[in-house]
Amino acid sequence: MKYSKTRHSMEHFSHRRNTSRKKQNENMRLILIILVGVVCGFLIGVSHPVLWSDKMSPIFSTIIKARDVNDTSKIWVPSNPRGAERLVPGIVVPHSDLYLRRMYGKPSEDLTITPKYLVTFTVGYNQRHNIDASIKKFSENFTILLFHYDNRATEWDEYEWSKKVIHVTAPKQTKWWYAKRFLHPDIVAAYDYIFIWDEDLGVENFDAEEYIKLVKKHGLEISQPGLNPQEGQAWRMTRRMKDSEVHKKAKEIPEWCKDPHLPPCAAFVEIMAPVFSRDAWRCVWHMIQNDLVHGWGLDLALQHCVEPAYEKIGVVDAQWIVHQGIPSLGDNGQGDDGKQPRQGQMRLQVRKRCKLEWKIFGKRFKNAEKDYYKSMGIDPSNIPHHTNFNRSLSMNNHSQTSRLKPLAKKVLA
Repeated sequence: MKYSKTRHSMEHFSHRRNTSRKKQNENMRLILIILVGVVCGFLIGVSHPVLWSDKMSPIFSTIIKARDVNDTSKIWVPSNPRGAERLVPGIVVPHSDLYLRRMYGKPSEDLTITPKYLVTFTVGYNQRHNIDASIKKFSENFTILLFHYDNRATEWDEYEWSKKVIHVTAPKQTKWWYAKRFLHPDIVAAYDYIFIWDEDLGVENFDAEEYIKLVKKHGLEISQPGLNPQEGQAWRMTRRMKDSEVHKKAKEIPEWCKDPHLPPCAAFVEIMAPVFSRDAWRCVWHMIQNDLVHGWGLDLALQHCVEPAYEKIGVVDAQWIVHQGIPSLGDNGQGDDGKQPRQGQMRLQVRKRCKLEWKIFGKRFKNAEKDYYKSMGIDPSNIPHHTNFNRSLSMNNHSQTSRLKPLAKKVLA
């Protein structure tokens, strides 16, 4: 009997000891798993911080938002611009402007006139006389912004108007590089129209105020002044038509215009002297690529930013300009080896880059359209705009090549 009780006690003790050991093993296993998880999480976070941020930020953000929404003492306004949800709406200023202000006096008295339009030129000091003539064509209704690609902004002080304009400088950058970085739609939202012009334009027959009147009269969201037809432009659409205020279509080589409502026969302006409405620019700005600085191909894609494009894109004939074709930026600066290039050599390298960018932009646009239509369950080949856009890119390549032949002969001679 005693033996039976002793045996039972030993079995009970052994069972308790095994159970305790089992629990200890499970606890150790749990601790080990947690430690491994923490270490792995740390390593993943260090190796892929962007991935961690992208995955986890929305989760924590949602938790914080839910907490703040439920807490009436906290401010959370979802309709505010992103990042400003914690501010009361009355203090939020979502847009800016380029108005120059004083450092003294009452802020309400800073501006004697509020400019309604913005004009930008990308300039080098060697073209100062041309820019001087151009700026005198724009009244006080225009904010003037000069982008300097040659680091010589202070030398413009010889002109009285230079003290009233805005100067931005970065060495050897193009106007589309500047436009993407300094003309965000929220920065220029105060302006009804934005002129983004080259420095080599003859403006003897141009009046900015009259131009604006005609743009408004004919409902143009994207436009340009007509170009002197004797300058040999490749596109007929952008040539000035006599006895006309504005034209929105032109006759081209027949096989280039199977649809007369699409580029290059309509819905088309070039990138040397475009003028955008506020709404049109908001769309166009988002289409400019950060790494494609010359803007080639952009003119053929402008049609996607207004509707109907063949009615809202046009050329103003009554206010016309001359494109002088001075490639001063291409001859400015040093080559990749740090040496001064031979006259015209850098210019050809720039042109080569332009053609490469055109191909890249066309491919990106084509792929983006395909991806979008496929996501909507639509066959891209059945979309007229998609097909015509690619055909127009091929025409543009042919056109630009024909433009470069005289230049190449002159440089290689």
